[in-house]
Amino acid sequence: MAIAAITGGTGFLGRYVVAALYRAGFQVRMLVRQDPVHPLLADVRPELVPGDLRDEAALVRLVTGADVVIHAAGLIKARDRAGFFAVNEGGAAAVGRAMAAHAPQARLLIVSSQAATQPHLSHYAASKRAGEGAAIAAYGGDDWCVARPPAIYGPWDRETLSLFKAACGPIVPVLGGRDARLAMVQVADASDAIAALAASGGPKQQEYALCDGVAGGYDWETLLDCAARAVGRRAMRMRVPVPLLRAIGLGGSIQAALTGKPVMLTLPKTREITFPDWSVASQQMPPESLWKPRIGLEQGFADAAKWYREHRWI
Repeated sequence: MAIAAITGGTGFLGRYVVAALYRAGFQVRMLVRQDPVHPLLADVRPELVPGDLRDEAALVRLVTGADVVIHAAGLIKARDRAGFFAVNEGGAAAVGRAMAAHAPQARLLIVSSQAATQPHLSHYAASKRAGEGAAIAAYGGDDWCVARPPAIYGPWDRETLSLFKAACGPIVPVLGGRDARLAMVQVADASDAIAALAASGGPKQQEYALCDGVAGGYDWETLLDCAARAVGRRAMRMRVPVPLLRAIGLGGSIQAALTGKPVMLTLPKTREITFPDWSVASQQMPPESLWKPRIGLEQGFADAAKWYREHRWI
């Protein structure tokens, strides 16, 4: 049985990826800082390697004997640029070095972010792009692939939960511009794509975008209409002026600097939010012979809202 070693397997997307790898026939080996017990992994019996991206010995144990190494770990918030780069670039390089020394024959699959295509927008985006290059350079082989999911949603997600809570009313803040476009992908589809790309003999030296099949993405009105139907309510909408959003982000940046604690909404993050084109090109998607999305936005939002209600998250 082929061994798939994964970092970031205890995160929202990571848990789904672990389950998808198991269904695809892999023996999964996880780098973990804590017990990964979770309902999504109830049927999976992964091999656990205690440690993190700073632990060289743990990374050696993780990759040795692996057929594919999936690097999905990373920070989505940090107190400053250095914090992002320490993990998202430095950690990726550490994985690549461990592979070069102890698993040079293994396939490297980097689970990055669509934000990496616009590294000038934020510290996060720049660190994700730098992490891709650092991992590939340190690895030194040619059997690598990059997957860049856009906005991911689905059961267990706390990031898009705020969209569904807001849709329940009374007011939904609209953060993007009127012409903004956002590609989306449901988490089960994203994890199936990653499992397909992990297979031996997969595409080499390729960078792929993922989405739900609507490569042109959605405008905010469409997203909010879909969320409203999913929760059965239509809240009043209020467009947040960009200067106000930037002021809030500046406050977040100052708070992070003063407290030393990471904040999600910072000034650089507002540049990501207000970027007008988070669509993807259809030719950037994996070949349909390898993977095709199954879950459209209407079904995905309805399923997510149902799950949130059943688990009393909304």
